[in-house]
Parts: sequence; structure tokens; C-alpha cells
Amino acid sequence: MEDYSTGDTMLKIFNNASRRSFLQVGSLGIGGLTLPDLLKHQAIATEAGQSVNKKSVILVWLAGGPSHLDMYDLKPQAPAEIRGEFRPIPTNVSGIEISEHLPHQAAMMDKLAIVRSAFHTNGGHGMGSQWMQTGYQPTLEVNNNIYPSIGSIVAQRLGPNDPAVPAYVNLPRPLSFGKAAYLGASYNPFSPESDPNSDGFQVRNLKLPGRVDLPRLDRRRELLGSLDQIRRDIDLNGDMKGLDTFYRDGLEMVTNDKALKAFDIKSENAELREKYGRNDLGQSCLLARRLVEAGVTFVAIQAGGGWDTHGDNFKQLKDNLLPKYDQSVAALVQDLHDRGMQDDVLVISFGEFGRTPKINPGAGRDHWPGAMSVLYAGGGLKMGQAIGSTNRNAEYPTSKPYSPGCVLSTMYHTLGIDYKHAFFDHAQRPLPILSEGSPIEELI
Repeated sequence: MEDYSTGDTMLKIFNNASRRSFLQVGSLGIGGLTLPDLLKHQAIATEAGQSVNKKSVILVWLAGGPSHLDMYDLKPQAPAEIRGEFRPIPTNVSGIEISEHLPHQAAMMDKLAIVRSAFHTNGGHGMGSQWMQTGYQPTLEVNNNIYPSIGSIVAQRLGPNDPAVPAYVNLPRPLSFGKAAYLGASYNPFSPESDPNSDGFQVRNLKLPGRVDLPRLDRRRELLGSLDQIRRDIDLNGDMKGLDTFYRDGLEMVTNDKALKAFDIKSENAELREKYGRNDLGQSCLLARRLVEAGVTFVAIQAGGGWDTHGDNFKQLKDNLLPKYDQSVAALVQDLHDRGMQDDVLVISFGEFGRTPKINPGAGRDHWPGAMSVLYAGGGLKMGQAIGSTNRNAEYPTSKPYSPGCVLSTMYHTLGIDYKHAFFDHAQRPLPILSEGSPIEELI
């Protein structure tokens, strides 16, 4: 096996691959997100003359790094220490095979597309995660966003598809690198921070606290208006302009019940809940469908267990990770088709990197950014195909190498976002949404 520890070869391929704080109305803050700012996103887009885009994205984030060799890019002719225990099975698209432990997805391959030739050059969890979730490789290992996440950028550029719901949601809890960085805390995700499979699942801060009735809320609204008038009188930069509207709309979000109903997964048909799988991943996927249907533009899911399979890779995949993942993603894709939403909702699934081709002494696979697989479904893209290839040991791409920028620009293209648009960071440096890459031609 060739050594890619220096990254030289992979870099050559890469170069070629082309809240504010809480709204203080009792406990009406949304997890560090100011309610008015949720509405401000769409207002800014409207004022800028941007069309309202009704498409949305559901990202299934496989934290830890899923094994491409055991899911979508099996190598049955490789030596035993590389091919592992799993065997490929045919799908309903002639010539495409995937893992025997993904039978539900195999049966609907015509509704899916696999990119087998994605890659980058950093094997660290934090740095790889930031790269895949932002399009930028950080220069040091940190535990927070240096660059804004794709969900935050979508929230800033598009806002929600319906002003009664947030633009950007994380399920069931916030992703480690799903924040807004220099875009500002108002574009951080809303998260229920609760398992939707739990009988006690509830969403904080989307209804009035018991001690605050509507008359009391109206009095607080009047007080806020008086305080804003005082602030406006001393505001020299005009930053307060239009804030009344955002506060009013934010309060209306709390006092109407659309967002609360969208999160009410208990109202779903019991048979459909079983179809998705009664576990955190399955119910998060079902909840994500409910949210995009209600008008949320970007939902990121991190559930179903850790994919960092350094030990007992095959047992973890076979007994836990793959059955949950296969069932929930297949149910989500089919549900979107059944509701006629397949062209309006893009489902994407990937992690921060792939796994080492060679199995380690602990029957596990280690970090490997040289090759990874990415799953797409819907969004008006071309389905029923496997794109790109890796070498005989799944170490690196041999055709159609696609960088993180290519993977993410495809998503932005689907939403109608200009991925070359530049923001300014805290140092007032212009930074484009993506610094490299272009949409994957085979998909668009």
C-alpha cells in the first residue's frame, strides 16, 4: 500500500480537482438564537431582491468517519486484510453494487446517487469535520467553528422558507462544527437538545412559559418598544432601523403554533414512525422531514452512534450502525417521494473522512481522508448512478476526484446560492463561501 502520510500525492489530486443574546421575554430565547434574527434572514434576502427559494436540505452527518469500503465502495477482489468481512450485493440499478448491510438502500438505488471519489488531505476529526462542513481546511485543531457551517450560510443567504419556523435546525442536539463563526450568533442553529425517540421529547422555548399569558406578554412588548426607542435615540449607525419589525415577527413566531406543531413528532402515524426506526437516528430523520415540510431550509442530523470504528469495525457496523442508517435514510427518501417532495428536498450524507483500507490489529479501520463516499438523494439532481472510482484498495480516486468544495458547491447550486459570494470575517478580509470546487457535473 502506498504511503500518503505526507499528503503530497493527494494534494496534487486536490489541486487538480478543481443570538445576539436571548430575546428577554421571560424565557423566550431559542437556544442562544434571537427570535427576531430568524426572521431577519429572509427580510434581508427580500430587500436585496433575491427570489424566495423553497428548496431545502437534510444533511445526515456521520460523525467519526464512516467506512467507505464497507458501505458504498467495496473491493471484493482486494486481499482479505483490505476487503474485510462484508460482501457487495446488487442494487435495483444494473451494474451498481453496495454493501450487503444496506439492503433498503440497494432496493431504491434509482432514487440515490453515490459519489465514490470524494477526498481531502486531513485525517484529524476536528479539522476534517470543519473542512467537510464549511469547505475550508482550518490550520489548527480547535473545538469550534473558524469558518461558518454550510447550514449557517444557508440561513444567512436564504432564511427560512416560512417565517414561522427557524431557517436552520440541528437534530437532536447541536453539531460540534455547525455554527456560524464570523457570520454572527444569529445564524447558529436552533436545536431541541432532546431525543425525538424519547417519550419525554419536548422542544424548549417555542411556546409561552406557563407564568406568562398574552396580556403579560403584550405589556413586555410595550416595554421593549420603549427601551428600543431610547436605544434608537442614541444609535449613531442606524443599526436599530427596522428592529421593531423583527421583534414583532419574532414574538409572533412564539405566539403562533406552526413551529411547535412541526416539532410534534408524536402526532405522526405510529406505522410511519416504525418504518423510520424507533431510535434516535430514525426519529431524527422523520422529524427532519416534518421540519422541511413546515418551511425549515436546512436540517443537519447527527444521531445513530459514532462512526469512529477503530476497533471491532465490522461488528459495530453490522449490529448497530448500518441497520439504523440503512432503514432511516431509505425511509426518509421514500417518504419524500411519497409526498412529492423529492425535487424540493436534497438529502446528503457523509462524514469527515473515510477509513483506512488496511484493517488494524483490533479488527478496526482508522482515519483515512484519501477516499470517501458521499450519498445524494433528490433535490432535482440526477439519481440512479455511482460517480467516480478509487483504486483497487480504495485508497484514493482514480477517476473524477471531487474535493469538499465540489461536494458542497453541488448543494449550494441546488439551493440557488452563489457559492462564490464573499463575506467579510472579523478582520474584514473577504472570504468567498467556497474557495475552490465546482458542482459535480454528473449530478446536475
